Amino acid sequence: MKSSEDGDAGTLSIGALAARFGLATHVLRHWEAMGLLHPGRDAGGRRRYGADDLTRVATILILKEAGLGLNTIRSLSATVNRATRHEILRPAAQELRSRIAAAQASLELIEGGLNCEYEDVTQCPNYGRLIAERASPRSPAGDPVTEAVAPTS
Repeated sequence: MKSSEDGDAGTLSIGALAARFGLATHVLRHWEAMGLLHPGRDAGGRRRYGADDLTRVATILILKEAGLGLNTIRSLSATVNRATRHEILRPAAQELRSRIAAAQASLELIEGGLNCEYEDVTQCPNYGRLIAERASPRSPAGDPVTEAVAPTS
């Protein structure tokens, strides 16, 4: 039997599981080495993946898409304690909030450029405000000083 074919008793080979999720087989081996997957073995010692493994792979992919690293995912899979789960996820949530805020600021800048009626985008009031904020001295707390330099025309 080729390693990419489905096996007996509703299990999948490493090739079949990898293909199902669009992964390379070495990814599944790496996840196994990290303790994220625990496939069974057939009589010949080949990995066999069942329904629980399908669920684990889908879970890992969803958590990776959410921005979590494999070490964080491993920590999450090792706990059933709600408080521990919160300790693990809280920094990830804050990091994601920061990335969302940065992306939102970038989108506002781009939309400002799209909506600017001036030929030269540097003449747009919103652009000038952003440049003035960036160029102004900052207080130790990281807030712009109130006497921000006004853009010159």
